[in-house]
Amino acid sequence: MGTLATHVITVFMGFFAIMNPISNTPIFLALTQGDSASVTRAVAKRGILLAFGIVLVFAVAGNAIFRVFGIGLPAFTIAGGLLVLLIGFHMVQGQSSSVQSPKQSGEPHDIEGELDKAVSPLAMPLLAGPGTITTAINFSTGSANRLITTVVVFLVLCIITYLCFVYGERLVKHLGSQGMGVITRLMGLILAAIGVQMVIDGVTKLLHS
Repeated sequence: MGTLATHVITVFMGFFAIMNPISNTPIFLALTQGDSASVTRAVAKRGILLAFGIVLVFAVAGNAIFRVFGIGLPAFTIAGGLLVLLIGFHMVQGQSSSVQSPKQSGEPHDIEGELDKAVSPLAMPLLAGPGTITTAINFSTGSANRLITTVVVFLVLCIITYLCFVYGERLVKHLGSQGMGVITRLMGLILAAIGVQMVIDGVTKLLHS
């Protein structure tokens, strides 16, 4: 029992450190700035469900998937880093990239277009990025008990993240448009830095492989 408890704590802390819901909440608020409460909740729900599905698939068959497609983890990390860097660059400039906000001025309101941001960048690569996928593969390898523990712990963390995202939107009312503008640029800078770090990690792993 002690070994199981230790494994559960280790898995939870590992996932929490990578998919930190506290630090990702301001980023989520910036991504959904201007959206209605219902759309914001829908984006959070879809993004987290997709992230859970992605992690579940890779926890069960991650190594086999990489072998089938001939993809190395360094390439996966570099690609994710470049995507995050691009989004962060646009956010720092106070603009919305096509990934962050597909709707263009003058176009009718498109709910599905708004929900696209739940797929990218929210679900992939922010919530279920290379680090999260790698962690899931490492923790779930070895036995059925390890796989079940990893999936259940990640599900709990997804629920915590959803609550942080949904109730975090209340900050928008207190911050106002100027406050959200500051957060958007600050989170853009952080995203850009995260993207650069992901690229560096990918290149480093590629050189060492």
